[in-house]
Amino acid sequence: MGNITKVVVICGGSSAEREISLISGRAVKNSLEVAGMQAVLVDFTSLQKLPNLDIYDIAFIALHGHEGEGGELQKFLVKKNIKFTGSGQNACSKTWNKRLCKEILSTKQIATPEWMAVNNLHEAFLEDGLENLYHNVVSQVGEEFFVKPSEEGSSIDIFKISNLSNFEEAIAKCTNANREFIFETLIVGKEITVSVLDGQCLPPIEIITTNKFYDYDAKYISNNTSLVEANLNEIELKELKKMALNAFNALDCFGWARIDFMQNRDGKFFIIEINSAPGMTSHSCVPKAAKLIDISYLQLVKKIINAKK
Repeated sequence: MGNITKVVVICGGSSAEREISLISGRAVKNSLEVAGMQAVLVDFTSLQKLPNLDIYDIAFIALHGHEGEGGELQKFLVKKNIKFTGSGQNACSKTWNKRLCKEILSTKQIATPEWMAVNNLHEAFLEDGLENLYHNVVSQVGEEFFVKPSEEGSSIDIFKISNLSNFEEAIAKCTNANREFIFETLIVGKEITVSVLDGQCLPPIEIITTNKFYDYDAKYISNNTSLVEANLNEIELKELKKMALNAFNALDCFGWARIDFMQNRDGKFFIIEINSAPGMTSHSCVPKAAKLIDISYLQLVKKIINAKK
């Protein structure tokens, strides 16, 4: 790892993904310590309360949610001249906001499901009424769709909608409907994720779950979720990797990221979202993908740290 001997692992935070971030952070820290490096864990509370980071060679960002993936932390670290893993402020701000991400993908002619956005789901519900809002969404994205916050992770406040009753229930169950949401066409088929590491794609992972979709429970709790190497032919594999790298570059990402896809029944791929600080737990897709080509967890951590900027 060159001259890097001291690493600060930033994790925790206040988002809905706090516990997952802490697990990711501890795993990264433990692996570095096993390698004989000095590593310290910082539970993020605010930019102003971060300890002196000048004594570390690099910050490993294992902080999920807006605090770690929205771009402000990256902006702060650049200002302090502190090296860090993953993408910078520009890419993070664009990948964190699903609407903005999809707008850029569409501009670059990279396939993503059809969508529409509302600035505030609760206000849109009050202004249009349940039925009018529902029928407006259906007219633009189809009868089956997902409702999801523009800025959130770990499938928080994401609901699969097939009818008006589902829609009403989703709005009622939202932990916070007073923010921007997008409605996205439901793609039926395989759920696949591609980890990009230092400009190269790791083997694609297919996510198989008994849940309605890859929700919070399926990601972090259920033992019935399978992460297996995606069964794709050579043409599909080439197309998938090309799309992943095109999206990675279009959003100005660097270092590493995880790109989530759906493949419909006709074999076409659609990008759902891009994660700039993916999970690093035992249930996480990036370590699983690395393991398929015999990259150990520690080797993966080192590669993320050494990835070119």
